[in-house]
Amino acid sequence: MTVFEQLQNIIADQLEIDADDITLDSDILDDLGADSLDVVDLVMSIEDEFGLEVPDEALEDMRTVDDMVKYIEDNE
Repeated sequence: MTVFEQLQNIIADQLEIDADDITLDSDILDDLGADSLDVVDLVMSIEDEFGLEVPDEALEDMRTVDDMVKYIEDNE
């Protein structure tokens, strides 16, 4: 399973949306309807799933699913 597919499943579970609606270009807030609490929960799940830590300053640069995938791949 690719990083994108793993992330897609995490996001779908957390936001209770269909995984097929999530693309690399999806904006986490605008397209997927996440709020700030959802983002915190997503980050905690990502940290657990991939065994990494996402600092607050890195989070500020993550707007799209692709941004998250790149961060995970670069820091795994």
